[in-house]
Amino acid sequence: MTSVDDTDYAYRTARPEDVEALHALDGSFTTGTVFRVTATEEGFTLREIPVDPPVRKVFPPRDADDAEGLATGDEGDSPTFVAVGADGRPVGFAAVSYAPWNRRLTVEDIEVAPAHRGRGVGRALMGHAVDFARQRGAGHLWLEVTNLNAPAIHAHRRMGFRFCGLDTALYDGTPASGEQALYMAMPLR
Repeated sequence: MTSVDDTDYAYRTARPEDVEALHALDGSFTTGTVFRVTATEEGFTLREIPVDPPVRKVFPPRDADDAEGLATGDEGDSPTFVAVGADGRPVGFAAVSYAPWNRRLTVEDIEVAPAHRGRGVGRALMGHAVDFARQRGAGHLWLEVTNLNAPAIHAHRRMGFRFCGLDTALYDGTPASGEQALYMAMPLR
């Protein structure tokens, strides 16, 4: 058990019985700033700008296949690490996958329930991802985040991630159309 702010958290890999709780986790966010992306032929620039009113983003519900993929109980190269609160219920998770061909560990998704944010849960989950990446021989971690999610971008930067790419079309045809996908990487040394 790890205690943070008088709350006890345990960390483990996901189990099949976690499916419902992981499926129901609230990954929404509200932010008073977003990152404006300017793409050029030579690259891109980012500038954090205030927004008024604040942006509230609620992600669409996961379908059953997505939720089950989070809690297979079979680590292999794609485990899901779960943070469990004192009441035994999951309060966050990090789903990752390792690709041996380029020694990259991709953070497919990381979410922490709003009531548990700012308590080190996301950092601890990322720590488990880093440990797993090192066990597999990964050279770096990699993730994608929408330019609207300034809170996550700041958290990832504090953990050592840096911007490394942009996709202006990834979300086209989805409810997130108009947003840009920012890619971030963290080398493992």
